[in-house]
Amino acid sequence: MPRRVLLIDDDRMQCMLTKAHFAKFRQEKYEVDWAETYEKGLRKLLSGEYTVCLLDYQLGERDGLALIREAIAAGCHVPIIFLTAETGENIDILAMEAGALDYLIKGEITTQSLERSLRYALKLGDTMEALRQLATHDALTGLLNRREFDRILIEEHERAKRFGRSYAIVTLDLDHFKKVNDTYGHPAGDLVLKTVAKRIGQQLRSVDRFARVGGEEFAIVLTEVDFVTVSEVAKRIVEMVARMPVLLENGTKLPVTVSAGSASMPKNAADPAALIRISDKALYEAKQRGRNRAVAAVELTPAE
Repeated sequence: MPRRVLLIDDDRMQCMLTKAHFAKFRQEKYEVDWAETYEKGLRKLLSGEYTVCLLDYQLGERDGLALIREAIAAGCHVPIIFLTAETGENIDILAMEAGALDYLIKGEITTQSLERSLRYALKLGDTMEALRQLATHDALTGLLNRREFDRILIEEHERAKRFGRSYAIVTLDLDHFKKVNDTYGHPAGDLVLKTVAKRIGQQLRSVDRFARVGGEEFAIVLTEVDFVTVSEVAKRIVEMVARMPVLLENGTKLPVTVSAGSASMPKNAADPAALIRISDKALYEAKQRGRNRAVAAVELTPAE
């Protein structure tokens, strides 16, 4: 299936010329889609349907540099090749600083140079995505790591304040995990972590953010939920983990349980740091009450 390319250019003739180059490619084939305005181009770019974008510098009263910045700010990682008729004013440097991966001058584009630029941008884009995964995800479970979780939590807090919405977190900890490693070995412990992480992830919505924040510690950010809902989610996860033993490679069906604490904003805290602290207190209380249970922040006494 051909890879999809988005061409954002307000010049219909240039669009036809560019598509003609694609028709002459000798190696990989691409499906080219055209957007003739800034707004339409940005909307399509953020749709997640394209593997690479060709972006014109001049787009009516707005320019491609602003579009790149807006797309990246919205979380877009599609490789972008910048197109322009300008040869001065350091446009190439400005394009790269904005986030473009390559730069082509319209009057000098050939079929060969365009095909080479596409291959280069796609390869570099793959490399950068791999580096982003390493920087933001846990290598064992594939979940978000602690640094990315903290970033997302702050981001969600700002969004919730701006739009007057609620959000919540659940913190989880595998019970007696050290005993698993000591008895069955670290490979078994890794299998338990991966299996439990996968099962919990299947219980969550696509908009929820799930992270491994420590050795056997996990955390979830749930958007637009109240303290009642987050408490129910935490209890459902605890019950699910307890009723599904992990099958080890030696055939042992290992019972596994987790303890959980939950807290919501603005019901239980005024900022992300306080929210984590209160959720951790609820988790500690769940451990104190015998593990394999979920405790909500509203169940804590003021002294706790």
